[in-house]
Amino acid sequence: MHTDNKKNMAKDTNKKIVVTNTALFGKENYIWMLAGLAVLALGFFLMAGGKSTNPNVFNEKEVYSTTRITIAPLLIIAGFIIEIIAIMKKPKVVE
Repeated sequence: MHTDNKKNMAKDTNKKIVVTNTALFGKENYIWMLAGLAVLALGFFLMAGGKSTNPNVFNEKEVYSTTRITIAPLLIIAGFIIEIIAIMKKPKVVE
């Protein structure tokens, strides 16, 4: 019985301890997240309405401009896609 304990202890000392990276996101993920936020902010900024000089006059060219109707929503969608990629991207393991 005494020799069995020594064999078990020898087996236990030969085990390697593996330390894994416990960080949820890496540096690259945060860079992508900031880039996505910048694209989102730009999209919302371009979509924002301008103050009209006369509130009783409807300026159709200003409201229905290509920037507000097409470019800004595409930038917002691109920003959300970048955010999804940033979250789903597997962080690099630093050894």
